[in-house]
Amino acid sequence: MRYKLEFLPLWLLVRGIGMLPRPLARAVGITLARLVYLAHPKLRRVGRRNLELAFPKKTKAERSRILRAVFTGMGRQLAEFCLFPKYTKENVKTVAIHDGFENFEAARQRGKGVLLLTGHFGGWEVGSFAHSLYGFPIKIVVRDLDNPLIDDLVRRYRTLHGNSTFDNREFARTLISSMRAGDTVGILMDTNMTPPQGVFVDYFGIAACTASGMARVALKTDAAVLPAFTIWDPDLKRYRIQFEPALTLIRTGDAEADAIANTALFTKALEKCARRHPDQWLWVHRRWKTRPPGEPALY
Repeated sequence: MRYKLEFLPLWLLVRGIGMLPRPLARAVGITLARLVYLAHPKLRRVGRRNLELAFPKKTKAERSRILRAVFTGMGRQLAEFCLFPKYTKENVKTVAIHDGFENFEAARQRGKGVLLLTGHFGGWEVGSFAHSLYGFPIKIVVRDLDNPLIDDLVRRYRTLHGNSTFDNREFARTLISSMRAGDTVGILMDTNMTPPQGVFVDYFGIAACTASGMARVALKTDAAVLPAFTIWDPDLKRYRIQFEPALTLIRTGDAEADAIANTALFTKALEKCARRHPDQWLWVHRRWKTRPPGEPALY
């Protein structure tokens, strides 16, 4: 019963926004996100602290502007998510366009699988969904949501056009088999981890505990690792699914050192995007929560 009571308002929200024309849906989503910004001081505190750590030279006003823009972006993506059932092969270009598709195609043609290195930027849900509508479904690594009814709803929307998901608890086994099959898998690699799954690498000049599994699988399978970010373009009023050239893996013959070095390489690609589009990364996550032994907490 508790799950049903939690699910009902979300279902009504998703269906309600999904029935609106896109401009109105976006306006409603952005308004809701801005209300969340005002109503949740903890999220604001985490966001402000992260921005202080990452951009110590920016003014308080600049960091506040960035944080407000992040919530605007989350609201916009909420609206797009609710509208997923309306999107088709015929109208997907009004939602998102490819930028650097030749990089994805070159990686795919290698035939050893493609690992899309990405994070919580702009419209991360929109990017994978639109990519499937363009005819290139991918596998997505997810963590099951606590409410099974909400989890089912989100999963159904994500997989409407050929995408599939697998639980992060099956990460290594499923990822290796997917690469050997030549599949494409999207991995959000910008969240805080804990040892032994995570290793400490530099992120904005601060040690950040980061998942090393992607690097280990890439080294084992020789899959292409392609930075991929879905960024909102305010001039076009749509998203750009940006594929950068595949990264060159570091191989010294020391398996553990190479795993850490490539995890650092991948994280540097994420930082580059966050610096380029600071108003489109999810700063409200406690990215530096796990600290190296002996270091004080940052939150």
